[in-house]
Amino acid sequence: MVFDERDSSRTRIDVRVVDVVVLAPAPEGSADRWQVLAMRRAPGTRCTGAWEIVHGRIEAGEGPKDAARREVFEETGLTPSRLYSITVNPFYLHAYDSVQLAVVFAAVVDGDAPVVLGVEHDAWEWLTPAGAMDRLAWPREHQALQYVLHLLRTGDAGPVEDVLLVP
Repeated sequence: MVFDERDSSRTRIDVRVVDVVVLAPAPEGSADRWQVLAMRRAPGTRCTGAWEIVHGRIEAGEGPKDAARREVFEETGLTPSRLYSITVNPFYLHAYDSVQLAVVFAAVVDGDAPVVLGVEHDAWEWLTPAGAMDRLAWPREHQALQYVLHLLRTGDAGPVEDVLLVP
């Protein structure tokens, strides 16, 4: 069988989404190194009431790392001091018959900076990693968080810092 790229009956694969795990250093005396920002979807939005990490679409002419920084600012009002590329997570959108690839980042921010939510969310909370695992709705967010916690377990990416730290 020959694959014809013009065949519209085939499911597409699109890289149009970023997921960003927003981290801040855990409070002094905590058993955890990091706290994780979770946000609740506002009434009238898709998945109302679900808790999630930052995510959003990559805009035309924008690369994933720029989309990650923009989405963090738009959804939280925070500016990352460090940004790490982590992995890529696939998911299927049946409405578009499309497999989406979400480029996953970790953004380290100042936990004392004020969080200013965008219109998509109505609540936020800094959670322990275990608390975030319990609260986050999407399995791909759980996987992303596991990767982030492993890679940044010493406070940075250790011997792979030069590859994962985004300039």
